[in-house]
Amino acid sequence: MKFSVTVGAVGVGRDPRGLAELARAVEDSGWDALFLEDYLVYQGDASQPTYDPWICLAAMATATQRIRIGTTVTPLPRRRPWKVAAEVVALDHLSGGRMVLGVGSGDGGDPFLDRRSPKVLAEMLDEGLAIIDRLWTGEPVSFSGHHYTLEDVQLTARPVQEPRVPVWVGGNLSVPAVRRRVLRWDGSCAYQRPEELTPDDVRRLRADAGAEFDVKVSGGDPARFAEAGATWWGRWIPPLPVADTLAIVRQGPPLL
Repeated sequence: MKFSVTVGAVGVGRDPRGLAELARAVEDSGWDALFLEDYLVYQGDASQPTYDPWICLAAMATATQRIRIGTTVTPLPRRRPWKVAAEVVALDHLSGGRMVLGVGSGDGGDPFLDRRSPKVLAEMLDEGLAIIDRLWTGEPVSFSGHHYTLEDVQLTARPVQEPRVPVWVGGNLSVPAVRRRVLRWDGSCAYQRPEELTPDDVRRLRADAGAEFDVKVSGGDPARFAEAGATWWGRWIPPLPVADTLAIVRQGPPLL
């Protein structure tokens, strides 16, 4: 099992420079990844300064050599998928092949999703992922969907990682459509509602997934989740003073 830290690019000390310093501390303290939540306005407290996570990821990439970086998760319907495809390729090169793209459909609390219905957001997510996957091949892409249309478009820069940058899907795993979407891609960073995700849930997901499939969980007993087949355990750190965040990070990952 590998261990990650997840933070938002929000609050004092979590601007691009501060997150580069935090990423170095994460790497030096033995963690395996630093992931960023992706929002433009922090829903927990809109008065907190919030910084663009993609600029922060670039700073984190240049400040580290080993840890994985990425988003958990990007609400893809908020973005143009071809722009995300290009940005992820650039970050994969900048990091030397350490990028992970975590995605979700977003929710009604995001003020930039234009009050779209969950059904429409899910459709946009699926179409967006299909476009990104095809653009990463470097071949010309034509696509006609309900929400996006491309005609003979080509991004010739390809990711460092093969066959692609890992795509982890979030959302509520208890929703059948979310579970099906998760299993179509490279990993799960999904939660479970109304109950918390359990080791048995991980076992069932692992039984349906391929051998190379990643399962990232948060909270609970890491050892029990590792035995069930989870490949990542994550620690979320809310917006805190810099010293408090560093104190948590410098404790290092849990021991199994």
